[in-house]
Amino acid sequence: MNDSRHTEGWWKRLSGGLRRTSSALASSIAGLAIRRKLDPATLEELEAVLIRADLGPELAARIVATLAAARHEKGVSSEELQALLAGEIEKIMTPVARPLEINARPFVILVTGVNGSGKTTTIGKLSARLRREGKSVMLVAADTFRAAAIDQLKVWGERAGADVVAREAGADAAGLVFDAINMARKRGIDVVLVDTAGRLQNRTELMSELAKIVRVARKVDPAAPHAVLLVLDATVGQNALSQVEMFGRAAGVTGLAMTKLDGTARGGILVAIAARFGLPVHFIGVGEGLDDLAPFTAREFARAVVGLDS
Repeated sequence: MNDSRHTEGWWKRLSGGLRRTSSALASSIAGLAIRRKLDPATLEELEAVLIRADLGPELAARIVATLAAARHEKGVSSEELQALLAGEIEKIMTPVARPLEINARPFVILVTGVNGSGKTTTIGKLSARLRREGKSVMLVAADTFRAAAIDQLKVWGERAGADVVAREAGADAAGLVFDAINMARKRGIDVVLVDTAGRLQNRTELMSELAKIVRVARKVDPAAPHAVLLVLDATVGQNALSQVEMFGRAAGVTGLAMTKLDGTARGGILVAIAARFGLPVHFIGVGEGLDDLAPFTAREFARAVVGLDS
C-alpha cells in the first residue's frame, strides 16, 4: 500500500475515532475563546474543561499554568487555543511515543489487561502486523479460564497466519507458557504473543498467577518476557490509572496499547497516563478492522484529541 495513502487513511480513522473527545473539547474551547484573551477566569474554566476530558486535575493545572506563563495578552481565537493545547499535549506525549522494538528471538510479549479491554483482539491485530513485516508468530492461549478466549485466539491465528499453542480450558497457564517458549526456540519463531486471563486488578490470587507466568518464562529465557504489553480500554477513563499501577506491580509492564478510542469522549486519559507513568505507548486502536491498530505518534494524537486537522 502507498505510504502516504495509508497515513492519510489512518489519520481519518484516528481523527474520526477521537471525534467524541475532540468535539467536547473544541466546543468548550470555542466558548472560552469568545473572551479573546487568557485571563484568570478563562484559564480556570479551561482547567475544568481539561479535567472533564479525563486529563486529571494535576495535569490540567500544569497545562493551564504553562499557558498562563506564556502571557497571551492579545487574546486568542479558538483555533489558536486548540493549537496551544495541542502543543502542550504533544510535549507530554513525545517522550512516550516509542515503537515496540523486536530485538530477540524468540521475542516474548506477555499481553495483559482486564476482561473486555480488547486484549485478544489487539493480539490478533498485532500478529497480523508482524506477519506483514515478514516475521513468524506464535500465539499462546494462556487465558485458560475461558474456553471462548482460546477459541477466539485460534480464529485470530488463522486470520493472521500465526501458529497457536493451546490446551483445554482449565489447564495450567504457566506450564503452557513454559512449553510454548521452548517450542518457539526449537522452531526458530520470531515473536511469541502470550494471551493471559483478563484479570481484575484487585483480584490478588489472579495477579499472583500472572507473576508466576513471568517467573516461569524466565526459567526458559532469563530475559523473557522481553515486553509486557498492557492493553487499556479508553472508555474506562480514570480507572485505567489504577490498572497501570496494579499490572505494573504484578508483571512489570513495559509498554501500553490503548484500545476503543473511537467509542468514548475520554481519550484524554491517555495523556494523564503518560504524564503520571511515563510508560511507552506502543499502539493505539480506533476500530475493529485488522488495520485499526497503529504505532502511536504524539503529534497526530495531540492534534486529533483537540480537533485540529493533521
